[in-house]
Amino acid sequence: MLVEVGERAELTAAEREFVECLRRYPITGLALIDLRIGDNGGTRRIDAVVWTPQGMTVFEVVGFRSRQAGVLDVRTEGPWKIGQARADIDAAPGVSPTDRLQIAVSEVRQALERALHDPGHICGAIALMAFRGAALRPARSTLRPGLDVVVCNVTDATEMRIYLESFAPGPVRWTAGRVLGAVKALGADGITRADLLAAGFAEKLPEPVADKDKVRVDRTPEHTRGQTTAGWAVVVTAVLGMLVVLGVILSALSTDRTRSEPAATTTSTESTSPAPHTAVECWPLQQDC
Repeated sequence: MLVEVGERAELTAAEREFVECLRRYPITGLALIDLRIGDNGGTRRIDAVVWTPQGMTVFEVVGFRSRQAGVLDVRTEGPWKIGQARADIDAAPGVSPTDRLQIAVSEVRQALERALHDPGHICGAIALMAFRGAALRPARSTLRPGLDVVVCNVTDATEMRIYLESFAPGPVRWTAGRVLGAVKALGADGITRADLLAAGFAEKLPEPVADKDKVRVDRTPEHTRGQTTAGWAVVVTAVLGMLVVLGVILSALSTDRTRSEPAATTTSTESTSPAPHTAVECWPLQQDC
């Protein structure tokens, strides 16, 4: 990593340890140490600003007054603790490291925006520089999204390297030209484009992959024997069901037709048989004979 220390820098022991850790990392990045932001030579001191191809973060470097080891408990409100004891951190009274970091992130953002640079999302981290050989766990804690505490020193710098490589995952967003513009906006003049290219920053953003270049492969799922058998069973059941329904419909139509035909009317005619004829003997001059 390329590390640039300000000309007027008066580094504390913790800041010198932090610089030595950064210089040992074989990763693409730029770190500005002891950056002065503001008019008249800078009225605000920023401990460190670090760029990688994926993003940028602002660091507040905090050391210890005495050797402490154990379980670290950090909070946005209230004192930090190591085990049951209060963390003996080397911080100015009245302002917590969390507040100092939030102010530093805001100052950096405003300086870039005044120079018409869009920094995008800016992360913040407190580099807690433990004494060498003093184990503090967890080595990384999150105060809130985008604000972390990372414990490190020269002999135990793994967690800081992991943080630098992953604090802003995603595609490349910072090219050599964009980093150089941001550096100039923050008032640092000792970095050149050639330095950034040599450090590993790209000249330009990679070309996006066009959709037409993507080959789409449609896979047809293979049918198993069990699936084939189940499919035929469903088809047969459906056909039988249709036949049953058709039979019921035909039976109903036939019944309705039989009921609608009128019954045949039979007319009976009563015939009166003539009375039997009996021969009547008639006399001369007898009436009705």
